[in-house]
Amino acid sequence: MLTTRQKTKVIKETAIHDTDTGSPEVQVAILSKRITELTGHLKKHKKDNHSRRGLLGMVADRQTHLLYLKKNHPKRYSTIIKKLDLKK
Repeated sequence: MLTTRQKTKVIKETAIHDTDTGSPEVQVAILSKRITELTGHLKKHKKDNHSRRGLLGMVADRQTHLLYLKKNHPKRYSTIIKKLDLKK
């Protein structure tokens, strides 16, 4: 679970402008951070199927945002992929 401080840090790193909190880039960054943390949790707790289902939902949501960026804003898509080190 992301703390408020961690979430604010992620938003500042990926925001397009000062008051940006909901752009696809910010949402992808937050989801990526949450996915990373939940993956670590699932490595320790292998039978936690409820969290696994939540993880799959987050991955699907992130993929949807990335497909939107790829289709409508290719430059922004390539920038966020490089910044977050995602292989797509």
